[in-house]
Amino acid sequence: MSDQPQFTVKVDQNKYLPVGGREVHAIVSVESSGAAPAGGAATEAAEVIIIDTSGSMSYPDSKLHAAIEAAQVAVDTLRDGVHFAVIAGSNDAKLVYPGAPPLVRADATTRSEARAALARLTAHGGTAIGSWLRLADQLFDAHQDGIRHAILLTDGKNQHETPAQLDAVLQRCSGRFVCDCRGVGTDWEVAELRKIASALLGGVDIVADPADLVADFQAMTEAAMGKAVADVMLRVWTPRTAAVKFVKQVMPSVEDLTGRRVEAAPQAGDYPIGAWGAESRDYHVCVEVPPAAVGTELRAAWIKLVLPGTADRAEQVLATGNVLAQWTDDEAQSTKINPRVAHYTGQAELAQAIQEGLAARESGDLDTATARLGRAVRLADEAGNDAITSMLRKVVDVVDPATGTVRLRKNVDKADVMSLDTRSTKTVRTRRGEG
Repeated sequence: MSDQPQFTVKVDQNKYLPVGGREVHAIVSVESSGAAPAGGAATEAAEVIIIDTSGSMSYPDSKLHAAIEAAQVAVDTLRDGVHFAVIAGSNDAKLVYPGAPPLVRADATTRSEARAALARLTAHGGTAIGSWLRLADQLFDAHQDGIRHAILLTDGKNQHETPAQLDAVLQRCSGRFVCDCRGVGTDWEVAELRKIASALLGGVDIVADPADLVADFQAMTEAAMGKAVADVMLRVWTPRTAAVKFVKQVMPSVEDLTGRRVEAAPQAGDYPIGAWGAESRDYHVCVEVPPAAVGTELRAAWIKLVLPGTADRAEQVLATGNVLAQWTDDEAQSTKINPRVAHYTGQAELAQAIQEGLAARESGDLDTATARLGRAVRLADEAGNDAITSMLRKVVDVVDPATGTVRLRKNVDKADVMSLDTRSTKTVRTRRGEG
Protein backbone atom coordinates (compact mmCIF):
# COMPACT_ATOMS: atom_id res chain seq x y z
CA MET A 1 0.00 0.00 0.00
CA SER A 2 1.28 3.47 -0.87
CA ASP A 3 2.62 5.57 1.96
CA GLN A 4 0.92 8.61 0.40
CA PRO A 5 -2.22 9.85 2.16
CA GLN A 6 -5.27 8.82 0.15
CA PHE A 7 -7.31 12.00 -0.13
CA THR A 8 -10.15 12.74 -2.52
CA VAL A 9 -12.08 15.92 -3.25
CA LYS A 10 -15.65 16.07 -4.60
CA VAL A 11 -17.37 19.34 -5.50
CA ASP A 12 -21.19 19.69 -5.47
CA GLN A 13 -22.69 22.85 -6.94
CA ASN A 14 -25.01 24.42 -9.50
CA LYS A 15 -22.54 26.20 -11.73
CA TYR A 16 -25.20 28.21 -13.61
CA LEU A 17 -25.59 31.89 -12.75
CA PRO A 18 -28.28 34.25 -14.00
CA VAL A 19 -27.44 37.28 -16.09
CA GLY A 20 -25.57 39.62 -13.75
CA GLY A 21 -25.05 36.87 -11.16
CA ARG A 22 -21.99 37.11 -8.96
CA GLU A 23 -22.06 34.53 -6.14
CA VAL A 24 -20.89 30.96 -6.69
CA HIS A 25 -21.61 28.41 -3.94
CA ALA A 26 -20.13 24.92 -3.68
CA ILE A 27 -19.88 22.11 -1.14
CA VAL A 28 -16.37 20.66 -1.15
CA SER A 29 -16.33 17.14 0.31
CA VAL A 30 -12.94 15.90 1.48
CA GLU A 31 -12.28 12.26 2.32
CA SER A 32 -9.12 10.59 3.58
CA SER A 33 -8.17 6.96 4.03
CA GLY A 34 -5.84 8.06 6.82
CA ALA A 35 -2.72 6.56 5.28
CA ALA A 36 0.55 8.12 6.45
CA PRO A 37 2.19 10.67 4.17
CA ALA A 38 5.56 10.25 2.54
CA GLY A 39 8.44 10.93 4.87
CA GLY A 40 6.62 9.47 7.86
CA ALA A 41 5.50 12.84 9.24
CA ALA A 42 2.51 11.26 10.91
CA THR A 43 4.45 8.53 12.71
CA GLU A 44 5.25 11.07 15.42
CA ALA A 45 2.44 12.11 17.74
CA ALA A 46 2.20 14.10 20.95
CA GLU A 47 -0.65 14.21 23.47
CA VAL A 48 -1.15 16.53 26.45
CA ILE A 49 -3.96 15.89 28.94
CA ILE A 50 -5.06 18.96 30.92
CA ILE A 51 -7.15 18.37 34.05
CA ASP A 52 -8.82 21.14 36.03
CA THR A 53 -7.76 20.76 39.68
CA SER A 54 -9.30 23.99 40.98
CA GLY A 55 -11.11 23.87 44.30
CA SER A 56 -14.54 23.43 42.72
CA MET A 57 -13.49 20.04 41.33
CA SER A 58 -13.75 18.67 44.88
CA TYR A 59 -17.51 19.44 45.05
CA PRO A 60 -18.77 16.82 44.73
CA ASP A 61 -15.81 14.49 45.23
CA SER A 62 -16.92 12.44 42.25
CA LYS A 63 -15.74 15.13 39.78
CA LEU A 64 -12.05 14.99 40.64
CA HIS A 65 -12.14 11.23 41.15
CA ALA A 66 -13.80 10.73 37.76
CA ALA A 67 -11.39 13.16 36.07
CA ILE A 68 -8.40 11.27 37.46
CA GLU A 69 -9.81 7.94 36.34
CA ALA A 70 -10.61 9.34 32.89
CA ALA A 71 -7.08 10.73 32.48
CA GLN A 72 -5.62 7.40 33.54
CA VAL A 73 -7.69 5.62 30.90
CA ALA A 74 -6.57 8.19 28.30
CA VAL A 75 -2.94 7.48 29.19
CA ASP A 76 -3.57 3.74 28.83
CA THR A 77 -5.12 4.37 25.39
CA LEU A 78 -2.00 6.06 23.99
CA ARG A 79 -0.04 4.10 21.40
CA ASP A 80 3.46 2.96 22.34
CA GLY A 81 5.94 5.66 21.40
CA VAL A 82 3.55 8.61 21.53
CA HIS A 83 5.04 11.55 23.42
CA PHE A 84 2.77 12.67 26.25
CA ALA A 85 2.35 14.70 29.43
CA VAL A 86 -0.31 15.47 32.02
CA ILE A 87 -1.01 19.01 33.29
CA ALA A 88 -2.98 20.00 36.41
CA GLY A 89 -4.64 23.39 36.06
CA SER A 90 -5.70 25.85 38.74
CA ASN A 91 -4.47 29.44 39.22
CA ASP A 92 -1.46 28.28 37.24
CA ALA A 93 -0.36 25.18 35.37
CA LYS A 94 1.61 22.36 36.97
CA LEU A 95 3.31 19.57 35.08
CA VAL A 96 2.02 16.45 36.85
CA TYR A 97 3.86 13.97 34.65
CA PRO A 98 6.65 13.90 33.75
CA GLY A 99 8.10 15.99 36.56
CA ALA A 100 9.85 18.30 34.09
CA PRO A 101 9.95 18.85 30.32
CA PRO A 102 10.25 17.38 27.73
CA LEU A 103 7.40 15.03 26.90
CA VAL A 104 8.08 11.32 27.45
CA ARG A 105 7.27 8.39 25.20
CA ALA A 106 4.41 6.11 26.18
CA ASP A 107 5.38 2.61 27.30
CA ALA A 108 4.43 0.31 30.16
CA THR A 109 6.71 2.11 32.60
CA THR A 110 5.74 5.71 31.76
CA ARG A 111 2.03 4.85 31.71
CA SER A 112 2.31 3.31 35.18
CA GLU A 113 4.20 6.34 36.49
CA ALA A 114 1.64 8.73 34.98
CA ARG A 115 -1.27 6.83 36.53
CA ALA A 116 0.43 7.01 39.94
CA ALA A 117 1.08 10.74 39.57
CA LEU A 118 -2.55 11.33 38.62
CA ALA A 119 -3.76 9.40 41.66
CA ARG A 120 -2.02 11.93 43.92
CA LEU A 121 -3.88 14.97 42.54
CA THR A 122 -5.87 17.17 44.91
CA ALA A 123 -8.20 20.08 44.18
CA HIS A 124 -7.41 23.64 45.25
CA GLY A 125 -7.14 27.18 43.87
CA GLY A 126 -8.88 28.91 40.98
CA THR A 127 -9.13 28.72 37.19
CA ALA A 128 -6.72 30.31 34.70
CA ILE A 129 -7.14 28.32 31.49
CA GLY A 130 -4.76 30.45 29.46
CA SER A 131 -1.84 29.44 31.68
CA TRP A 132 -2.73 25.77 31.17
CA LEU A 133 -2.73 26.14 27.39
CA ARG A 134 0.49 28.14 27.47
CA LEU A 135 2.30 25.28 29.21
CA ALA A 136 0.84 22.77 26.74
CA ASP A 137 2.09 24.94 23.88
CA GLN A 138 5.58 24.97 25.34
CA LEU A 139 5.54 21.19 25.62
CA PHE A 140 4.38 20.81 22.02
CA ASP A 141 7.09 23.14 20.75
CA ALA A 142 9.52 20.33 19.91
CA HIS A 143 6.87 18.30 18.05
CA GLN A 144 5.59 20.69 15.39
CA ASP A 145 6.14 18.19 12.53
CA GLY A 146 3.78 15.54 13.96
CA ILE A 147 0.24 15.09 15.27
CA ARG A 148 -0.32 17.38 18.27
CA HIS A 149 -3.46 16.95 20.33
CA ALA A 150 -4.64 18.11 23.75
CA ILE A 151 -7.63 17.30 25.91
CA LEU A 152 -8.81 20.05 28.24
CA LEU A 153 -11.30 19.38 31.04
CA THR A 154 -12.76 22.07 33.27
CA ASP A 155 -15.77 22.47 35.56
CA GLY A 156 -15.85 26.24 35.86
CA LYS A 157 -15.38 29.68 34.38
CA ASN A 158 -12.03 31.25 33.58
CA GLN A 159 -12.16 33.59 36.57
CA HIS A 160 -8.50 34.14 37.40
CA GLU A 161 -7.26 35.79 34.24
CA THR A 162 -8.78 38.42 31.96
CA PRO A 163 -10.46 37.65 28.63
CA ALA A 164 -7.64 39.57 26.96
CA GLN A 165 -5.05 37.30 28.58
CA LEU A 166 -6.88 34.20 27.35
CA ASP A 167 -7.28 35.68 23.85
CA ALA A 168 -3.53 36.37 23.67
CA VAL A 169 -2.77 32.75 24.54
CA LEU A 170 -5.27 31.46 21.98
CA GLN A 171 -3.70 33.63 19.30
CA ARG A 172 -0.29 32.20 20.22
CA CYS A 173 -1.52 28.59 20.23
CA SER A 174 -3.66 28.71 17.09
CA GLY A 175 -2.25 26.38 14.46
CA ARG A 176 0.24 24.82 16.86
CA PHE A 177 -1.97 22.07 18.29
CA VAL A 178 -5.55 20.82 18.27
CA CYS A 179 -7.50 20.90 21.53
CA ASP A 180 -10.76 19.14 22.36
CA CYS A 181 -12.54 20.77 25.31
CA ARG A 182 -14.92 19.23 27.81
CA GLY A 183 -16.99 20.84 30.52
CA VAL A 184 -18.00 18.62 33.42
CA GLY A 185 -21.11 19.52 35.39
CA THR A 186 -23.06 22.71 34.63
CA ASP A 187 -21.06 25.57 36.20
CA TRP A 188 -18.87 26.36 33.18
CA GLU A 189 -19.59 28.66 30.22
CA VAL A 190 -20.38 27.13 26.85
CA ALA A 191 -19.33 30.25 24.92
CA GLU A 192 -15.96 30.32 26.66
CA LEU A 193 -15.07 26.70 25.92
CA ARG A 194 -16.45 27.00 22.40
CA LYS A 195 -14.11 29.95 21.79
CA ILE A 196 -11.13 27.89 22.95
CA ALA A 197 -12.09 24.81 20.92
CA SER A 198 -12.80 26.91 17.83
CA ALA A 199 -9.45 28.72 18.00
CA LEU A 200 -7.65 25.38 18.35
CA LEU A 201 -9.67 23.46 15.73
CA GLY A 202 -11.12 21.09 18.32
CA GLY A 203 -14.54 20.12 19.56
CA VAL A 204 -16.47 21.11 22.66
CA ASP A 205 -19.03 19.10 24.59
CA ILE A 206 -20.66 18.75 27.97
CA VAL A 207 -20.20 15.78 30.28
CA ALA A 208 -23.01 16.49 32.70
CA ASP A 209 -22.45 13.31 34.72
CA PRO A 210 -18.84 12.80 35.89
CA ALA A 211 -19.41 9.05 35.58
CA ASP A 212 -19.38 9.49 31.79
CA LEU A 213 -15.89 11.03 31.69
CA VAL A 214 -14.00 7.76 31.33
CA ALA A 215 -15.79 6.69 28.15
CA ASP A 216 -15.54 10.21 26.72
CA PHE A 217 -11.79 10.54 27.36
CA GLN A 218 -11.16 7.11 25.90
CA ALA A 219 -13.09 7.99 22.75
CA MET A 220 -11.23 11.30 22.34
CA THR A 221 -7.87 9.64 22.77
CA GLU A 222 -8.69 6.83 20.37
CA ALA A 223 -9.76 9.41 17.80
CA ALA A 224 -6.49 11.31 18.27
CA MET A 225 -4.49 8.09 17.91
CA GLY A 226 -6.30 7.47 14.62
CA LYS A 227 -4.97 10.66 13.03
CA ALA A 228 -2.32 10.10 10.38
CA VAL A 229 -1.77 13.46 8.68
CA ALA A 230 -1.14 16.72 10.51
CA ASP A 231 -1.69 20.36 9.53
CA VAL A 232 -3.58 19.93 6.27
CA MET A 233 -4.57 23.13 4.47
CA LEU A 234 -7.52 23.82 2.18
CA ARG A 235 -6.06 26.12 -0.46
CA VAL A 236 -8.47 28.21 -2.51
CA TRP A 237 -7.23 29.92 -5.68
CA THR A 238 -9.48 32.43 -7.43
CA PRO A 239 -9.10 34.43 -10.65
CA ARG A 240 -7.61 37.90 -10.34
CA THR A 241 -11.01 39.62 -10.50
CA ALA A 242 -12.74 37.21 -8.07
CA ALA A 243 -12.70 37.03 -4.26
CA VAL A 244 -13.51 34.44 -1.61
CA LYS A 245 -16.54 35.54 0.42
CA PHE A 246 -16.32 32.72 2.96
CA VAL A 247 -15.03 29.23 3.69
CA LYS A 248 -16.90 27.24 6.34
CA GLN A 249 -16.62 23.72 7.60
CA VAL A 250 -20.19 22.42 7.60
CA MET A 251 -19.74 18.72 8.42
CA PRO A 252 -19.35 17.21 11.04
CA SER A 253 -19.82 20.62 12.67
CA VAL A 254 -20.20 24.24 11.63
CA GLU A 255 -16.98 26.23 11.90
CA ASP A 256 -16.27 29.49 10.06
CA LEU A 257 -12.70 29.39 8.68
CA THR A 258 -12.90 32.62 6.70
CA GLY A 259 -10.90 34.73 9.15
CA ARG A 260 -8.10 32.17 9.34
CA ARG A 261 -6.97 32.63 5.76
CA VAL A 262 -3.21 32.82 5.27
CA GLU A 263 -1.98 34.09 1.93
CA ALA A 264 -0.18 31.22 0.20
CA ALA A 265 0.51 32.53 -3.31
CA PRO A 266 -0.81 35.18 -5.68
CA GLN A 267 -4.62 34.85 -5.71
CA ALA A 268 -4.52 31.87 -3.31
CA GLY A 269 -5.12 31.51 0.41
CA ASP A 270 -4.75 28.60 2.85
CA TYR A 271 -7.41 27.66 5.41
CA PRO A 272 -6.27 25.31 8.21
CA ILE A 273 -8.30 22.10 8.49
CA GLY A 274 -6.20 20.30 11.08
CA ALA A 275 -5.19 16.67 11.46
CA TRP A 276 -6.81 13.83 9.55
CA GLY A 277 -7.37 10.12 9.95
CA ALA A 278 -9.81 7.92 8.05
CA GLU A 279 -12.72 10.37 7.86
CA SER A 280 -14.62 12.81 5.69
CA ARG A 281 -15.63 16.44 6.14
CA ASP A 282 -17.59 18.96 4.07
CA TYR A 283 -16.81 22.63 3.42
CA HIS A 284 -19.01 25.41 2.03
CA VAL A 285 -17.05 27.74 -0.26
CA CYS A 286 -18.56 30.95 -1.61
CA VAL A 287 -16.74 32.99 -4.27
CA GLU A 288 -17.76 36.33 -5.76
CA VAL A 289 -16.99 36.70 -9.47
CA PRO A 290 -17.59 39.59 -11.88
CA PRO A 291 -20.61 39.08 -14.19
CA ALA A 292 -19.88 37.84 -17.69
CA ALA A 293 -21.74 37.33 -20.94
CA VAL A 294 -24.26 34.53 -21.36
CA GLY A 295 -22.47 31.31 -22.28
CA THR A 296 -19.21 32.31 -20.64
CA GLU A 297 -17.72 29.61 -18.39
CA LEU A 298 -14.80 30.02 -16.00
CA ARG A 299 -13.11 28.36 -13.08
CA ALA A 300 -14.35 30.38 -10.11
CA ALA A 301 -12.04 28.57 -7.69
CA TRP A 302 -9.36 25.92 -7.77
CA ILE A 303 -9.41 23.86 -4.60
CA LYS A 304 -6.27 22.11 -3.41
CA LEU A 305 -5.59 20.03 -0.33
CA VAL A 306 -2.05 20.84 0.69
CA LEU A 307 0.38 19.34 3.18
CA PRO A 308 2.78 22.22 3.84
CA GLY A 309 6.47 21.68 3.42
CA THR A 310 8.94 21.41 6.27
CA ALA A 311 12.71 21.40 6.55
CA ASP A 312 12.63 17.69 5.74
CA ARG A 313 10.01 17.48 2.98
CA ALA A 314 8.59 19.48 0.13
CA GLU A 315 5.02 20.73 0.03
CA GLN A 316 2.58 18.08 -1.19
CA VAL A 317 -0.70 18.54 -3.06
CA LEU A 318 -2.97 15.75 -1.83
CA ALA A 319 -6.06 16.29 -4.02
CA THR A 320 -7.71 18.97 -6.16
CA GLY A 321 -11.13 20.05 -7.39
CA ASN A 322 -12.73 22.84 -9.43
CA VAL A 323 -15.57 25.24 -8.65
CA LEU A 324 -17.11 26.45 -11.92
CA ALA A 325 -19.31 29.33 -13.03
CA GLN A 326 -21.32 29.64 -16.24
CA TRP A 327 -23.80 32.40 -17.08
CA THR A 328 -27.14 31.52 -18.63
CA ASP A 329 -30.42 33.19 -19.52
CA ASP A 330 -32.25 29.92 -18.84
CA GLU A 331 -34.12 30.66 -15.60
CA ALA A 332 -34.73 26.96 -14.92
CA GLN A 333 -30.97 26.33 -14.84
CA SER A 334 -29.94 29.41 -12.86
CA THR A 335 -32.61 29.15 -10.16
CA LYS A 336 -32.05 25.49 -9.36
CA ILE A 337 -30.48 25.26 -5.91
CA ASN A 338 -28.00 22.46 -5.35
CA PRO A 339 -29.52 20.22 -2.62
CA ARG A 340 -26.29 19.90 -0.63
CA VAL A 341 -25.67 23.65 -0.68
CA ALA A 342 -29.23 24.23 0.51
CA HIS A 343 -28.92 21.56 3.20
CA TYR A 344 -25.75 22.96 4.75
CA THR A 345 -26.95 26.54 4.49
CA GLY A 346 -29.89 25.42 6.60
CA GLN A 347 -27.62 23.61 9.06
CA ALA A 348 -25.54 26.75 9.62
CA GLU A 349 -28.74 28.74 10.17
CA LEU A 350 -29.92 26.04 12.59
CA ALA A 351 -26.85 26.49 14.78
CA GLN A 352 -27.29 30.26 14.79
CA ALA A 353 -31.02 30.01 15.58
CA ILE A 354 -30.37 27.72 18.56
CA GLN A 355 -27.66 29.93 20.03
CA GLU A 356 -29.68 33.10 19.53
CA GLY A 357 -32.79 31.47 20.97
CA LEU A 358 -31.01 30.24 24.07
CA ALA A 359 -29.35 33.63 24.59
CA ALA A 360 -32.76 35.32 24.37
CA ARG A 361 -34.21 32.78 26.79
CA GLU A 362 -31.40 33.48 29.26
CA SER A 363 -31.96 37.25 29.04
CA GLY A 364 -35.72 36.92 29.54
CA ASP A 365 -36.72 37.86 25.98
CA LEU A 366 -39.24 35.05 25.68
CA ASP A 367 -40.82 36.20 22.41
CA THR A 368 -37.49 36.15 20.59
CA ALA A 369 -36.55 32.87 22.25
CA THR A 370 -39.79 31.27 21.10
CA ALA A 371 -39.38 32.55 17.54
CA ARG A 372 -35.73 31.52 17.16
CA LEU A 373 -36.12 28.10 18.80
CA GLY A 374 -39.24 27.52 16.71
CA ARG A 375 -37.20 28.29 13.61
CA ALA A 376 -34.57 25.84 14.86
CA VAL A 377 -37.19 23.10 15.26
CA ARG A 378 -38.35 23.63 11.69
CA LEU A 379 -34.81 23.59 10.28
CA ALA A 380 -33.84 20.49 12.26
CA ASP A 381 -36.97 18.71 11.05
CA GLU A 382 -36.31 19.67 7.42
CA ALA A 383 -32.70 18.47 7.64
CA GLY A 384 -33.54 15.21 9.35
CA ASN A 385 -31.24 16.18 12.24
CA ASP A 386 -32.89 13.87 14.75
CA ALA A 387 -30.26 14.37 17.46
CA ILE A 388 -30.82 18.14 17.56
CA THR A 389 -34.58 17.68 17.32
CA SER A 390 -34.50 15.44 20.38
CA MET A 391 -32.50 17.99 22.37
CA LEU A 392 -34.78 20.85 21.28
CA ARG A 393 -37.79 18.94 22.60
CA LYS A 394 -36.26 19.07 26.08
CA VAL A 395 -36.32 22.88 25.93
CA VAL A 396 -39.56 23.53 24.01
CA ASP A 397 -42.89 21.79 23.54
CA VAL A 398 -43.28 21.24 19.80
CA VAL A 399 -46.78 21.96 18.51
CA ASP A 400 -45.99 21.66 14.78
CA PRO A 401 -42.44 20.93 13.60
CA ALA A 402 -43.27 21.72 9.97
CA THR A 403 -44.17 25.33 10.82
CA GLY A 404 -41.85 25.70 13.80
CA THR A 405 -44.69 26.32 16.21
CA VAL A 406 -43.41 25.79 19.76
CA ARG A 407 -43.97 26.77 23.38
CA LEU A 408 -41.10 27.35 25.78
CA ARG A 409 -40.97 24.80 28.57
CA LYS A 410 -40.93 26.31 32.05
CA ASN A 411 -38.94 23.74 33.99
CA VAL A 412 -35.86 22.79 32.04
CA ASP A 413 -32.78 21.03 33.36
CA LYS A 414 -29.72 23.29 32.96
CA ALA A 415 -27.74 20.35 31.61
CA ASP A 416 -30.28 19.95 28.79
CA VAL A 417 -29.91 23.63 27.85
CA MET A 418 -26.11 23.39 27.87
CA SER A 419 -26.17 20.15 25.87
CA LEU A 420 -28.29 21.82 23.19
CA ASP A 421 -25.97 24.83 23.14
CA THR A 422 -22.72 22.85 22.90
CA ARG A 423 -24.08 20.49 20.25
CA SER A 424 -25.90 23.13 18.21
CA THR A 425 -23.09 23.17 15.65
CA LYS A 426 -23.15 19.40 15.10
CA THR A 427 -24.47 18.65 11.64
CA VAL A 428 -25.70 15.67 9.65
CA ARG A 429 -25.30 14.80 6.01
CA THR A 430 -28.33 15.21 3.82
CA ARG A 431 -31.06 12.68 4.47
CA ARG A 432 -33.80 14.57 2.71
CA GLY A 433 -33.66 16.84 -0.29
CA GLU A 434 -31.01 14.99 -2.32
CA GLY A 435 -33.58 14.00 -4.86
